[in-house]
Order: sequence, then C-alpha cells, then structure tokens
Amino acid sequence: MQFSLIIPTLNEADNIDPLLTSIFSLNDLGNQFEIIIVDDHSADGTPDKIKQWQRTHNVHLVERNAHQPDLTASIIEGVAVAKYDVVAVMDADLSHSPEKLAALIQPVLANQYDITIGSRYIPGGDTIGWPFYRLWLSRAGGWLARAICDVNDATSGFFAFRKEFIHRITDNARGYKILLELLMTGGNQPLRVKEIPIHFRNRLHGTSKLSLSHHLAYLQQLIILAGGTISFHTASRFAIVGFLGVFIDVFIFQWLTGQGASLATAHISSFIAAASFNYTLNSKWSFRLHHAGHLQWNQFSRFLIVGIFAMLLRGAILAWLVYTWNIATEWAIFPAIIATAIVNYLGSAFYVFPRTKPAASTDTHWRIAAIGIVGFVILLRLVYISVAQLIPDEAYYWQYAQHMDLSFFDHPPMVAWLIWLGTTLAGHNEFGVRLGAFASGLIAMGYLYTFACNLYDKSTAMRSVLLLAIVPFGFAAGLAITPDAPLVAAWAATLYYLERALLANRSQAWFGVGIAFGIGILSKYTLGLLGIAALIFILVDATARYWLRRPHPYLAVLIALILFSPVIIWNIENDWASFAFQTTRVGKVHHELSTHKLLLQIAIMLTPVGLVAAAFALRSVTLSYCQREEVRKALFIIIFTGVPLAVFFVASVFGPLRFHWTGPLWLALIPTMAWMIGKRDQFKHAVNWLNTAWQPMIIVSLLTYAFILHYATLGIPGLPYQFLNEHYFWKEATAEVEKISDEIKQVTGETPVVVGMSKWSVASALAFYGNSHPPLEIRSRNLFGEHASMYSYWYPDESSIHQPILLVGMKPRALEKAGSPSENLENKLVNPGKINSRIIYRHDGIVLRTLYYRIAEGYRGSSINTDKRLSPQ
Repeated sequence: MQFSLIIPTLNEADNIDPLLTSIFSLNDLGNQFEIIIVDDHSADGTPDKIKQWQRTHNVHLVERNAHQPDLTASIIEGVAVAKYDVVAVMDADLSHSPEKLAALIQPVLANQYDITIGSRYIPGGDTIGWPFYRLWLSRAGGWLARAICDVNDATSGFFAFRKEFIHRITDNARGYKILLELLMTGGNQPLRVKEIPIHFRNRLHGTSKLSLSHHLAYLQQLIILAGGTISFHTASRFAIVGFLGVFIDVFIFQWLTGQGASLATAHISSFIAAASFNYTLNSKWSFRLHHAGHLQWNQFSRFLIVGIFAMLLRGAILAWLVYTWNIATEWAIFPAIIATAIVNYLGSAFYVFPRTKPAASTDTHWRIAAIGIVGFVILLRLVYISVAQLIPDEAYYWQYAQHMDLSFFDHPPMVAWLIWLGTTLAGHNEFGVRLGAFASGLIAMGYLYTFACNLYDKSTAMRSVLLLAIVPFGFAAGLAITPDAPLVAAWAATLYYLERALLANRSQAWFGVGIAFGIGILSKYTLGLLGIAALIFILVDATARYWLRRPHPYLAVLIALILFSPVIIWNIENDWASFAFQTTRVGKVHHELSTHKLLLQIAIMLTPVGLVAAAFALRSVTLSYCQREEVRKALFIIIFTGVPLAVFFVASVFGPLRFHWTGPLWLALIPTMAWMIGKRDQFKHAVNWLNTAWQPMIIVSLLTYAFILHYATLGIPGLPYQFLNEHYFWKEATAEVEKISDEIKQVTGETPVVVGMSKWSVASALAFYGNSHPPLEIRSRNLFGEHASMYSYWYPDESSIHQPILLVGMKPRALEKAGSPSENLENKLVNPGKINSRIIYRHDGIVLRTLYYRIAEGYRGSSINTDKRLSPQ
C-alpha cells in the first residue's frame, strides 16, 4: 500500500517505541508507506526517540516551533511533505489500533471513498477505559457535529483521506478537530465517507492534551463551518452592546408600566428602542467586519425579521412569567430580555451578519435554518401552551376527559386519554390540557425525520421536519389539543413502519404498523385511509404481494383491532351512533360541488407555496415511476398520498369538507417536497423559482403564528380584539357569567342553571374556566331539544326546570331560537327576559369581547323524544 501516515506528537516519548513497533510489524500494510511524525515542540525527548527510528525505517520527523501547539496545523504541515496521494492520521498515544490501518486506507486507495473514519460510535465500535465525563463530552461533540455532517464520530482522530482535500481547508483552520474541516470541504457536492468501527482505548502513558479551551475552540469551529460569525471577539462586543441596551430597555419598560401602559405596549415600545440602539452599535462595532459600513436594505430587513421574532417570543415569555408564575412585571422583564438576547445574537450571527468567507454550502445553510426554525417553533409552543387560553374545541375535549368513556359520539377516545394524562401530571390548566398535543408534535417530527431519512437522506429529513413545523396543519397539531394532534403523530408513525415493512421488507416493522395504526384510528377514523392505501400498494406492487402469504400483516390488523376495540364496544352499546355520524357527515349539509373549496383548504393547510410544491412533488414522483427510477419508492409515495387525496376529492363532489381534514395526508409527500428544495439545480426554472419562494413563505408563516399568539395572549397596541370577540376570551367571560349568576341568586335565592347556547362550545368553555364553589350547573342547548354532540349523552333532556335559567351565547340570535328555526325560546321558557349584553374587559382595561345573555324564571320542558340524542345530526 502506498500511503503517508501522519502522527502528531506532543510529549509522547513513552509511546513512540510501542506504536512504531506495532505498525511496522503489520504484514498487510506492505513496505511502500511512509510515516511522518510532526512534533509540536515536545519537552520530554520525543524528537530524540523519533530520530532513532528515522535512521532505520521510513520515518520522517517534522519539528514545529510555533508559539502555541496546534493539532490541525501539525497535520497540515505533515501533509505538505507527504509524497503519497492517500494520507492517514492517527494519534500517538496508542488509543488507535494499528491493526485497523489497512481497513481504513484500502477504500480510499481503491477510490471507493474520499474519506474513511475510524468510528467509536457505530455498531462494532466502542470506547474502553475513558472516564464518564470524557465519554460524555466526546459524544456531545459528535452529536453537535451531526447538524452539519453525516457521520457518527466527527471528532475521531483516526482517519484517511485523499491528499488533495487538504488544500480546500481554510487558512485559519486551527484546533484539535481537523476531520470536521475535511468533512466540510465538499461544499454542495457531498464527499463519499465511510465509517469503520474501531475499539478506542484510553492512553496508558502520558497525559491528555485536551482542556476546556479546546472544547470551546471546537464549538467555535462548528459554528464557523455552519456559516456563523460567532467568536469570542464578536460575542464579547455583542454582550457589551446588549448590556448597554438593557438599560434603555428596562428604563422605558418600567416607565411605561408605571404610567399604566399595558404589558404589550410597554414591552414592544422598550424593545424597539433598545433594538434600534443595539443594531446601530452591532453593525458598526460587533459585526463590523461583516458590515459594509453603510445601510444595506437587505441586511436591515433581515435585522427587522430577527427583531420581530425576538420581540414576539419575548411577549410570550413575559406572559408566561407574569400570568402563569405570577412574577412581578418589573422582575419578569429581565429573564425575558436574556432569552430574546440569545435569539437576537444567533439571528445576527447566522442571518443578519452571516460569515461569507468561507461560505457554507447551501445544504449546510438549510440544515442550520432547520435547527433554528424548528427550535423556535418548539419554544413558541412550549411557552404558549401555558399562557394562551383554550379555544372552545379544546375545552370540549377536556370535557371528554371529565366524562371518561370507551369512546365518544363524534370522535374516538385518544384525545380524552391524552388530556387525562396531561392534567393528571400537570393539573387542570392550559398546560396540562395541551401537554399531549406538545408531545404529539415532537413524536410526529421524530417519525417524519426517520421516514424521510429512509426515503432520501439526512439533509432531506431535516428539511422535512422544517416544513412540518411551518405548514399550518403541522404547527397547529403540536399546539392545540384536538384529535388532529395524536392523528398527525400516528399518521407519521404508520408511514414510517409501513415503509420499513413494504420497502425495506422488515418483518418486525409490521408490529409497529399494527400499534401505530391502532393508535391512529383511536385518534381519528381518518387514519383508516392509510389502511386502504396499504392494501392497494400490496396488490399493485409485485414484491409487496409476498406479504399476502405471510402472517405479519394479519397480525398487524389483529393488533390494530384489539387497540380499536373500545370504540367498537362503545358503538355496539350505543346503536352504532358514532360510525353512523361519521359516515353521514360528508355531503350531508349541502349536496354541492365543493372541489374548489377543497383546493382552498389545501392551500391553507400547506400554505400557497406548499400547495404548488406538492403539485410539483407529485409530478416528480410520477415521472420517476414512469421512467422506472426507484420505482417502488415512487409508487409508495404516489399511493400513500394519492389514495387519501382521491377520497377527499370524490367526497368534495357531494359536499363541503372540514378545512383541516386533508392535513395529515401530506406527510407522505413532504419528504419529496423537502428533497426538491435540496436539488434545485436539477429542475426547471419554475421549480427553482418555487424553491426560492420557500424562504419568504417560511418567514411569513412563522411571523403569522407568533403574531397571532401574541395578539391572543398580550394583544398588539392599536389593534382591537374584534377578530376574537365571539369564540375566545372565555376565561374573563366565565368570570362575568359567575358574577351574573351571583346577582340572580341574590334576587331569587336560587342558583341558576347556566345554558350555553351552542352545540358544545359555550358550555365547555364555561365548565373549564369556572371558579365558583360549588361549581355552576352548566348545560348545553340540547336542554331545548337540539342535538349537542356528547352533551346529549352527558345531560339528557329534562322535562322541566323550576330554578332560574341563565342563557349564554356568542351572538344575540343564539338566544332567540331553539329546537327548529321556527321555534322560539319564549314557548319553552318561563317568563324569559330580554337579551342583554355586557362588555368584557381584561384586567388592564382592554376591551376583549361582548357577552350576550338572557334570564328566565324556569324551563317548561321539551317535547322532543330523548332518543334524538342517538341521531347522527
């Protein structure tokens, strides 16, 4: 073998003889290799030991006399004098086994790979004798590096590569991890890399050269290679500027709150003032090497985008600290400033003032964007699930958990089980109710990532998770606790296991299919469409038909049926009410062509750019199938996207659909949409333009979500709550209802029955936010003979009520009619009063909404047969 072996040394005198003896005793290396030992000014006689070997063997000594030892610089100097095209590197401390040299070098010599790595962290590799903290630090370093490269052990010191790649390393490359620099030299053309398992042993002689400064340098190296401008120099200056900005921020915030300004007004005003000050100094001082010296509108617009993100996130943190933890506003502002300073700094380093030389590859930029955006979305969800009030839908499903059953009229029980678990762990508050949605969002991301990895590659998988985080159906599924939250997670899991079973032919994956599918139909019946798609794929694909003769798919069906059995039992006990309701929903209201509405709904669920991208992605996989390129993968994507989509298109011919029904079906296609973003040069101009459009679409989507959540929680100065005045702010409205109830009790001596005049929204919201003791007796409109979903089961119709009745509605007309459009409430109520209204204010005086109510002395009774509760209306 013709190769050059480079061994950097620093005070390794005790290890030179055993190391070189073992290398030269290996027969499989031949005798046409050279060893270049680069000594970094050792003081223990290491050069003398090397010179002794130099006289008798093909060993060359290179002595560095630099002021500071540097592993990367030593290797670069060694490569400069190497005479062979293939170079290997190993440590001198006997931690790397020379027996693995041949396996490491041969693939590069044969031009099968560009770089080979002796890996401790793949099957067959391990680390022996290291203390726990060293092992943890090494693992953490490798894990962090995986953000920008696709290897498990990017911190390995045992590797081989083609000599030409050393010239691509930047001139300022320094530190102890040159392998990371090599891995990033491919740019937009990924290198061929292979990892070979090794047994890494702790050194027996000498001391380790690694210190805290080396770990910090490694982190800086990672950030530089990722395209950031983070360094101690810029960080220290940024911190100084930020510290000065804090004085401006806090002074204005405290002054405004002292003047009675709302929390939103105070924090937004103080943030804008401080951010303007910080930008001026940062652009001219902290990041001046990356600033043109004059105002650049492109750079300034990026600064505004990052600033708005930070400001909206700060509002969430403030609301969380003030409203959830009851921390005084004058103290809550400080942790909020710290949190958003981190967002500002990272945004400035990677987005506003990014490193241009050396420029990170497009693939690396998308990876870093995926990490930053997904992290922002997760943080946004985590904060707002605690501070944002429940929407009535969430309160209704909370009622499920208060009336636990095997299933429910309008949905299977999974959402109730998640809420029960969340509230058991965290209490009956917004966080406890939504905890299951947050966990479901993380599960969906994890399964989509592995699914996309299997179909394409890691970069595509990261972009897939990014798309899931920013499209409306994906963002909402991890925030609001509705049946769609566990459905999206189960849909992603089912796709993953089906791909492993049908494409990878893994028999054990069928058990995952059964469990994921069973959980999915316990979440929402819609997931049954994947079962139809799976059957069609097995019948169409010749390879997959093999499974018809094997027991595994049938076991999967059995597992799913066992998991689904509570729903079946409930339907048997209730005259198949839920199944009848779900099968008659489509086209029941208006028998009209609604395909155009379906397209609009898809555009809402995917964003307009996402809709166009989905169309191109479907076209791309269809062309791949027709051209016999990766046929089975293309067929899988076509069927598992096309079958559910076709069902919804057919259904839209007969009537309108709910706007969110189509959301999960796109999970099978999102990896292809993400793959197209990374392959823009392979497509025509229209697709390249579409890929460019993703960047502003992502920014607009995130800003929209953050803006809406901030608006709903803290408000936006100058923007009234006219868009939420019917369906939201039930916490404050419930307090007013309880006040009205107390007024009625003072006059009549009896506590009224409160009736929410909607199917379930008003009654559920009042029940969740009620604080009176004893709690109010709350009913829904089914009291008057109208269908009210599960309220028709929980509170059947009564013949009459002799205590006062307090009707509460979102609109005045809801308090006028009941039973049928022509039937007035006056015929059912005893001495009904007029329809009244009250303005609901927030604690700081902001107008939130109008509450409509009506008071009667009693209820005469309903002539509607109670069996009507089983009707699928």
